[in-house]
Amino acid sequence: MDGQCGAPLVPGQVPGPLQAHAEGFLAELARLGYSPRSFAAQLRLLRHLSGWLAGRGLATEALTEEMVGAFVAEWRTVTTNMRSKRALVPLLGYLRGLGVAPAVAPAVPATPAEGLLQRFGSFLSTEKGLAPETVRSYVSLVRPFLATHAERPGGWASLAARDVDEFIIARAAIERPGSVCVRANALRSLLRWMWLEHLVAASLPDAVGRIAAPSTATFGPVALDTEAVAGLFTALAGGGPGFRRDEAILVLLVRLGLRAGEVASLRLEDLDWRAGVVRVRGKRGRIDELPLPADVGAKVSAYLREGRPSGTGHRVVFLALDAPHRPITSGAVTSVVVRARDRAGIDGPGAAHRLRHTAACAVLAGGGGLAEVAQLLRHEHPATSARYARADLDALAVLARPWPAEAVR
Repeated sequence: MDGQCGAPLVPGQVPGPLQAHAEGFLAELARLGYSPRSFAAQLRLLRHLSGWLAGRGLATEALTEEMVGAFVAEWRTVTTNMRSKRALVPLLGYLRGLGVAPAVAPAVPATPAEGLLQRFGSFLSTEKGLAPETVRSYVSLVRPFLATHAERPGGWASLAARDVDEFIIARAAIERPGSVCVRANALRSLLRWMWLEHLVAASLPDAVGRIAAPSTATFGPVALDTEAVAGLFTALAGGGPGFRRDEAILVLLVRLGLRAGEVASLRLEDLDWRAGVVRVRGKRGRIDELPLPADVGAKVSAYLREGRPSGTGHRVVFLALDAPHRPITSGAVTSVVVRARDRAGIDGPGAAHRLRHTAACAVLAGGGGLAEVAQLLRHEHPATSARYARADLDALAVLARPWPAEAVR
């Protein structure tokens, strides 16, 4: 019956060259846990595409990227449901996995600058061990600089400090100081790599001067108090797999001070239940072990038993709620916090990283010191943890000299 997940396919429902693969594709959707509504939408799309190919006398092997684009462009004129090629991702992925549809050809850099960006991104990922989100951010931030100088008569070797200075000044005229600071960091990294690759004639990172940006920091890190933390958990949507997942995510952020990316990259084998520890995959491939408190372990195990989709084959702990239940990203982790924060009516900046500050301040409130904060947050340098000294007012009070009473009078 059309629209029921796992229902047998009636012969003739999918006329055209894709009929031979219809039952297998729908069985795969059922295995991945697609809802009946999504299942029915994919079945309709399968019929449309197969009929479109049949009407042109084309076989499955003709489904190149260009042909898929032609199908999407035509169907946009007759239906409001076809907005982009993303709707075809499950079907095309299945057909390409069988080898009956052409694989996507590797993207060829359109310009020398784009080729350089690909190499720079690969360096950041493989050599520096940066997270994919960070790599994409750095590549995006330096793209305008390379595009500006891509057609230089002398090539990259003719880059000079003056060119770097002019670029930063131009960006400062149209961007906020904080944004210019972030772009400057990415540019330093690019220029350092270009020097190592012998693409430039001089070392230019120092040409990117310091950016004067007004500080918006308050007195100490912005953390949540106990009442606000309780409000976050209360604000979670009640019941169901979504509640179990989001509750486990929040407790890892609040109690262990994990970063959003560290929560997203947590794997099943990282949870050592017998030893009571969790392995955290941090920045630049660093792996640390943290104690797994009983209350944290209880929330995570409840999600694994009652909320995590089964049969996906993924080893990452946290998966998307909707089929095909792919691993969530750091952005999705942040979105969990943002939704709970907004429902709880909590004001102030920050989301997931604010809970990291909350975990650190909880250590200080419990009598711990900066050394314990550094251990929990896995800071590489003591100076990074020193900022939390401003949040420990009781400890700072003993350092303050009493104000002379005569001065008050």
